[in-house]
Amino acid sequence: MKRDFLFTSESVTEGHPDKLCDQISDAVVDRFLARDRFSRIRAECAVSKGMVFIAARFASKAKLDIPEIARGIIQSVGYQEGEFNAQECTILTSLTELSIDVHELRDEQRLSDEDLERFTVGNQATVFGFACRQSPALLPLPIWLAHRLARRLAAVRARDGLSYLCPDGKTQVGVEYREGRPARIHSVTLIASQARSDEPSLKALRGDLMERVVAPVFADEPVRPDNQTHIFVNPDGPLIIGGPVVHSGLTGRKNAVDTYGEYSRHSGAALSGKDPLRIDRVGAYAARYAAKNLVAAGLAEECEVQLSYTIGLARPVSVQVETFGTSKFPDDDLLERIARCFDFRLGAIIKAFALRDLAAQHQGRFFERLAAYGQMGRVDMAVPWECTDKIESLR
Repeated sequence: MKRDFLFTSESVTEGHPDKLCDQISDAVVDRFLARDRFSRIRAECAVSKGMVFIAARFASKAKLDIPEIARGIIQSVGYQEGEFNAQECTILTSLTELSIDVHELRDEQRLSDEDLERFTVGNQATVFGFACRQSPALLPLPIWLAHRLARRLAAVRARDGLSYLCPDGKTQVGVEYREGRPARIHSVTLIASQARSDEPSLKALRGDLMERVVAPVFADEPVRPDNQTHIFVNPDGPLIIGGPVVHSGLTGRKNAVDTYGEYSRHSGAALSGKDPLRIDRVGAYAARYAAKNLVAAGLAEECEVQLSYTIGLARPVSVQVETFGTSKFPDDDLLERIARCFDFRLGAIIKAFALRDLAAQHQGRFFERLAAYGQMGRVDMAVPWECTDKIESLR
């Protein structure tokens, strides 16, 4: 494994078209689950210019106005006027209402171990979970910093008086590693959309973002930009308006942003827009839960957990652990510990994380909030797969 290298990761604001689609898709999931915890729902979204397209298949007792949900998300993100806005955009839907399967009306909290064994997955998937000691959230440092910058970029537009900014934005951070550890910040890139090409000037924009975004984010970070760090602000010139007017968006196209910034492997399947019975979504959460607890327990500096599922079985057909030479214990020993402490059956995951109830507990806005700024490593939300309650068991 290389010990000296440069690695970059990107994040995007909630106004980026791909993230807008993720939020709309997950808002639909939230609203169904908040009204009917046994809802089955798959929702996908695409946006371009003045148009939003939503395709959803669902089985639920709940009745929703899906276009109205989409308009609410578009409004809250900040698209309130201009060529693409919440009031005037065209929303097309392709909705398929499925019959409710009585076999899926199972409350995992009341199921016996034998019942959980019969709770099989309905799709095949290989998912990955990762954790490392590079940041407080046990995420790789590049994606941790990129998320912090993106969140701050959105905040200064909404609350700190930089009214010339528009909702769409991107960030990227390059980190130099020495002996496998973050050593310095190689580069920081901010792409910020603005309402007019002549206001502010690029020099003024750079000054504002350095003062209100970059400096506050790195103020409490142990690894900070130095005199040799390359800092780019809109290096291709002004991005006018941005958002769906400039580039299209699609649910699930930012998997790396949702997970580990490409530092580790991740599933090829989208996370957003799926109810808790989709193992390609909740299995990724379970894998992160195991990897994070193992690293938090001090058993490795880095850990990747791989779970492979096949249709018709409750348990993963394969569980793999890789610590990249950062543990004093053999990976086979750590695999035995993980197998003893974690139950990766679909029903057990839903039960352990109370996944059917999170939407109602968060006033119908759990998965929607999760859709931007990463679905792993969240420190601003009570996310069950980020808990480190298995430390003593693993030790």
